[in-house]
Amino acid sequence: MGTILIIGAGGVSGVVVHKCAQHPEVFERIVLASRTLSKCDAIAAQLVTPIETAQVDADNVPTLVALIRRVQPALVLNVALPYQDLHIMDACLETGVPYLDTANYEPPDTAKFEYRWQWDYHERFREAGLMALLGSGFDPGVTSVFCTYIQKHYLDQIHTIDIIDCNAGDHGYPFATNFNPEINIREVTARGRYWEQGEWRETDPLSVARPFDVPEGIGSLNIYLMYHEELESLARHIPHLKRARFWMSFGESYLKHLEVLQNVGMTRIDAVEFNGQKIIPLQFLKALLPDPASLGPRTVGKTCIGCQISGLKDGAEKTVYIYNICDHQACYREVQSQAISYTTGVPAMIGAKLMMSGLWQGDGVFNVEQLDPDPFMAELNRCGLPWQVIEQAVVDLDS
Repeated sequence: MGTILIIGAGGVSGVVVHKCAQHPEVFERIVLASRTLSKCDAIAAQLVTPIETAQVDADNVPTLVALIRRVQPALVLNVALPYQDLHIMDACLETGVPYLDTANYEPPDTAKFEYRWQWDYHERFREAGLMALLGSGFDPGVTSVFCTYIQKHYLDQIHTIDIIDCNAGDHGYPFATNFNPEINIREVTARGRYWEQGEWRETDPLSVARPFDVPEGIGSLNIYLMYHEELESLARHIPHLKRARFWMSFGESYLKHLEVLQNVGMTRIDAVEFNGQKIIPLQFLKALLPDPASLGPRTVGKTCIGCQISGLKDGAEKTVYIYNICDHQACYREVQSQAISYTTGVPAMIGAKLMMSGLWQGDGVFNVEQLDPDPFMAELNRCGLPWQVIEQAVVDLDS
């Protein structure tokens, strides 16, 4: 159906490219661009299907515009850093090309991510007759579509949403992050935040925890209350919602290392002077940690990401749990990636497929929960992320 331009060449990008290449009837031509051309070429070398690669600085709008005009894509898929979202959206507006990403904008000098900056682009995209789709990853992304699927097929009203993201995988390192270390650590060290009765409530970072027996025998993990970006859009787009929370699992080794790194200042995002030059400690730490894209061969175990959702059905209270389980080694065998990148990259490809095929369309800026969940849910089953529904609560998160 046309050309897709993918910007970014990290672990998620590798999955996106592999999965797009599996659907040549939609993605007739794939162009992969990044600041580091060698990373693009390394991903291209993994494929049987030839793709094109290019070098681009995603912080430089004129060079983005020049690349888009040269490639003439039907869609720009952004899997670069969240700091670069607005630059890529600006370039899409200037060139008249639809836009898709997996994570919302975050200023580089402030550990605060929110949708306001991108939602402010709605009128410009609407007036240009273009669609921008935000957060087509897993969380955000699949978790939001899970909610609207349950709203459409299982509940008349949704009152509470608890998103639970568990990773029971083991990469064998004392400390490593499963996606970009800079983004991961900024996210985890932020204050917890959840939506309840029309207002935002905050907690100290990782101060609220619950045990969770993960389905299908994966084991018992501790999950921690955090803030995550899809809470903001779900609170805006799900009617009758009374509370929305996000929980993520962490092992004791990860938490202990993170505590020490915080205590010695290695997670700071402000510049410090070292040997006569300014460095940002968190960016230096990122350079020392294993590249998440390298974790695939050594990561074993499974992820389980889902939503426990309560509300009303035919006037009676009802709770359902909808989830996906993904095996790290199965992902590596298919696309040379661990499951964290896989669970983000596959939904990005699905969102792009639905946009390019016309099943998801509109003028303006949209979050995935504003669109029909059914074609997306069907593609999850077809493309490697099958899901299950349990029509009861699986964990008590309020005791």
